[in-house]
Amino acid sequence: MATSTRIQTDVVLKVEDLRTYFRTRWGTVKAVDGISFDLRKGETLGIVGESGCGKSVTMLSLMRLIPIPPGRIVSGKIILDGEDIVQVSEKEMSKIRGSKIALIIQDPMTSLNPVFSIGDQVEEAIRIHQDIPKRQVMSRALDVLRKVNIPAAESRVKDYPHQMSGGMRQRVVGAIGISCEPQVLIADEPTTSLDVTIQAQYLKLLKDIQKDSDLSIIFITHDFGIVAKMCDRVAVMYAGRIVEHGSVRDIFNNPSHPYTEALLASVPKMDQVVERLFSIEGQPPPLHDLPVGCAFADRCPVVMDKCRMEYPTQATVSDGHTASCWRVGE
Repeated sequence: MATSTRIQTDVVLKVEDLRTYFRTRWGTVKAVDGISFDLRKGETLGIVGESGCGKSVTMLSLMRLIPIPPGRIVSGKIILDGEDIVQVSEKEMSKIRGSKIALIIQDPMTSLNPVFSIGDQVEEAIRIHQDIPKRQVMSRALDVLRKVNIPAAESRVKDYPHQMSGGMRQRVVGAIGISCEPQVLIADEPTTSLDVTIQAQYLKLLKDIQKDSDLSIIFITHDFGIVAKMCDRVAVMYAGRIVEHGSVRDIFNNPSHPYTEALLASVPKMDQVVERLFSIEGQPPPLHDLPVGCAFADRCPVVMDKCRMEYPTQATVSDGHTASCWRVGE
């Protein structure tokens, strides 16, 4: 499991009671419903959960990329480098986005423009956010491409996205993300489209870049194997809320929310032979019609009457480890 050897107390990103809702014909979809966490300098925070739990909307909220309408950040704070970026104008945010906080998305073919060369796309971010002479922009772009291990960078800058493999395209997206030396990098399932060998290389590359630059990373994934390799702390999301939060060691060794326990039980054990893999029964509730109590109640094997009547308060399991479950502390 990944454990931080550095003792870092500097918080570069602090999210407080963030709520992002979407107005639809069926009602108000509470995609992110009151989440709070912080991110320290040089650490990696993993955000895990099933599809539809709010991970990607959290990412879009942090980048201020929620489509308006139908979506809107209705309340909460996103404090980046001491400034609440929820309150800044779109013009100011366009300067922050890319320079202080950057994003790697899971499918590079949807983020890279097919009609521009790789060099043009890496240079664009540098020209917008860094005040350096024009003649140095290409040199900076080449340095960044070499940093993400693009072979023969001098010639590959002339290539177009379709001329590169999936792994190379993902490295280019990573190069664009780190080109302006942001404080925070959000990686939204960046290894989904990669095979296992290339995935391992890419994860090592991110760790090396983090070590060199003391970069803070938010890693959004549904893969606990990646969490174990990459992350220092984990936030488990379900139905738009963080239901458990703690160090990687605490989450793996002492999962305290039934949903976290179920997710870990869903990971195949290579040393066990079973007739049928474990799966979580049922489906998450619709986000436009959430129950009054715990959203996981209908799928929980240890549900109590209280769970259906009232949403559980956040309880402390141990130092730095919390869970929103009525069982904790009983």
